[in-house]
Amino acid sequence: MEKPVKHIFVCSSFRQNGMQKGFCNAQGSSEILMRFIDEIDDRELGGEVFISSTGCLGICEKGPIVVVYPDNVWYSSVTPDDVPLIVDSHIEGGTPVERLEI
Repeated sequence: MEKPVKHIFVCSSFRQNGMQKGFCNAQGSSEILMRFIDEIDDRELGGEVFISSTGCLGICEKGPIVVVYPDNVWYSSVTPDDVPLIVDSHIEGGTPVERLEI
């Protein structure tokens, strides 16, 4: 297995005790995750970009949260409609989407 060039993490609101606090999940993080999967698949970037659902990232008031590594760029209030822009600008273009950055 090759290491990915980028790794996208999408908060799913799960906490270590297994309970969801629920904010990111209630704000559509599951749909955001699926949109990233679809965009990466459609652009045939699957070998270069990994996508993972995460537990709670601890800043619920700014959710849904998306984090892109190794760039250490954190995005807040992401919507499913923001996903193509993040992939275009940041993942493929190398320029983070400033209006969504924390």
